[in-house]
Amino acid sequence: MPHSARETGKILARVNRLKGQLDAFAKAVEADEDCYQVMLLLASCRGALNGLMGEVVEDHIREHIVEAENKKLATAAGEDLIEIMKSFWK
Repeated sequence: MPHSARETGKILARVNRLKGQLDAFAKAVEADEDCYQVMLLLASCRGALNGLMGEVVEDHIREHIVEAENKKLATAAGEDLIEIMKSFWK
């Protein structure tokens, strides 16, 4: 996870924006909005989630792979990341 207050703030800001997008999506479904509008909102939620995941993955790579204390730790962090990404892409 984020390793500084600045990074934590950025991540939480993205999470809050994503919450807002999900709320807008839920309201559109409840209001029986036009399918096109609902799908557009859902696509924006997915884009926000993908962007959030990208930022967390980037932080992980920098902290636990690029700046790892040794190759063994970097390899383990890389393997963990591969497993996480496989489940994310499903």
